[in-house]
Amino acid sequence: MSLGYVIREGVAGLSRARLAAFTSVFSLFVAVLLIGVLSRIGFNAYEVSQLLRQQIEVEVFLEDIDDQTTRELRSRIEGRPFVEEVSYISRDSASAIFQQDFGLGAETLAELDFLPASFRIQVNSDSDAGQVSELADEIAGYSGVDEVRFNRALLELLESRTEVILLTGSVIGIFVLFVAMILVFNTIRLTIYAKRDLIRAMKLVGATNGFIRRPFLVEGMFQGLIAGSLAGLLIVLIFSLAVPAFVPQLGVLSWPFGRWYYLVAGVVLLAVLMGWLGSRWAARRFIRETRVYT
Repeated sequence: MSLGYVIREGVAGLSRARLAAFTSVFSLFVAVLLIGVLSRIGFNAYEVSQLLRQQIEVEVFLEDIDDQTTRELRSRIEGRPFVEEVSYISRDSASAIFQQDFGLGAETLAELDFLPASFRIQVNSDSDAGQVSELADEIAGYSGVDEVRFNRALLELLESRTEVILLTGSVIGIFVLFVAMILVFNTIRLTIYAKRDLIRAMKLVGATNGFIRRPFLVEGMFQGLIAGSLAGLLIVLIFSLAVPAFVPQLGVLSWPFGRWYYLVAGVVLLAVLMGWLGSRWAARRFIRETRVYT
């Protein structure tokens, strides 16, 4: 079978059931548009979550220990899993930070010299609340450590909100893609029904199911290509023009991998894949059934 014949038949199939083809293209368009928008919003929500996680520090307050013990303790902490960076805050530095944070009137309190030396630990952004808690509990048991603190509630809140966003987006995305694929399935089914006599004639002269199926697969992929291209174009227009014009604060949203064309390419490929899956599903089922009645 020549490639030209497959493409011509695939394109011609779009005109045989125009209303059904338009419905399936429109449904794919809406589905991948929604997926694209959710992907960019979800990507930026994940970036914000990671930024906030990086700002969560584990503070280790030290007892009155000598410099050698302090260096050994720091080296021990730096060797623990999930620890990215350890900063040492001396008593003098702690007093200066205290005065900077609390402003006028803090000098008298700072002179009391009640602020201990400490370590500030930057943990890996991929570590979860349970892992950070285990790290904090382990360090709290080290000799020379007086107290360990970190914002456990904020980290747990970030994790729960991120999980909700990802789960909700995934459920919505899977649902709309499934609905769109069902509509592609119905469109190809109608096209096969309209060509049922021709399919039977082709089988009588020895055409295989695979030979007959290929144009329908191309038709579904064309539907996906049209829908994905339109959705990708609209996504660029929405985030490049509409969003900065009406909500300037959201104009700083970043594109996945730093470029708009990665997301657009993903949307187009997803739409083509959904079109191919829907058409393959219909073609395999109904072309086989046509053979039963020949």
